[in-house]
Amino acid sequence: MSTISATDVKKLRDRTNAPFGDCKVALTEAGGDLDKAVEILRTKNAAIRDKVSGKETGEGRIATFIDPARQVGAIVEMRCGSAPVAKGEHFRQLADEIAKTAATSSVTTVDALLAESLGGKTVNDHIADVVGLIRENMKLARFTRLTGLLGSYVHHDGTSGAMVQAEGATADPQLLRDVCMHITAIRPLYARKEDVPADVVAKETEIAKAQIASDPKNASKPASIIEKIAEGKLKTWFGANVLNEQPFVKDDSKTIGELLKSAGLKLVSFVRYKVGEGS
Repeated sequence: MSTISATDVKKLRDRTNAPFGDCKVALTEAGGDLDKAVEILRTKNAAIRDKVSGKETGEGRIATFIDPARQVGAIVEMRCGSAPVAKGEHFRQLADEIAKTAATSSVTTVDALLAESLGGKTVNDHIADVVGLIRENMKLARFTRLTGLLGSYVHHDGTSGAMVQAEGATADPQLLRDVCMHITAIRPLYARKEDVPADVVAKETEIAKAQIASDPKNASKPASIIEKIAEGKLKTWFGANVLNEQPFVKDDSKTIGELLKSAGLKLVSFVRYKVGEGS
């Protein structure tokens, strides 16, 4: 039997990030052949992943990546089984690397992203390696890729985050980060008024008019006044649910739309993720 040196074990660890003991065992099984040891570890990691695949993935983290030069970015939701793992270095790094891969790829589905290359192997194999290391089920739940002037923010606990897309000549990254922080905290449903479906506007108008009609103080008011009151209620609804119309959380004297306009920007869209909401 060949002697397995510490140098060979280190080489395998550098390639696979597997524990020292696992690397030594794999090299021993492979007779010192590094490439064969890599395959042995991958096979073992796949078996571990199969074993834990049925376990719950109720925890996780949101990760983002933006390439300002190419004006591309992505936000991803990675899931795992426990909060300590979600906050751990290996899982955080995995989520960040997958976000970068999602941003620089052109794929649009989770299955296609899992087949993309990451660090000389597929994203799916990379996840399997971390599962083999941590011994906990993990999966890529969802991702969204955006292009243009982008900003992002992930809450300090990693469980929620947002990415915003704007139009303009240039954008202050801190400004767009602040807008994303607002999105994460306030949770708007739509980006702009024009994004609200007509049936939703009609329903909210109907609700507003029903509220007005139920108030005896409005019984003698002319139809034109009732219409104005209904418009005011709809404006309030827009202010609560449409990002462009919402008062900025850090300065409620201006709306998000006004804040962006003063910086020469126009809101296009946003994505907000919270762990578990995409299930």
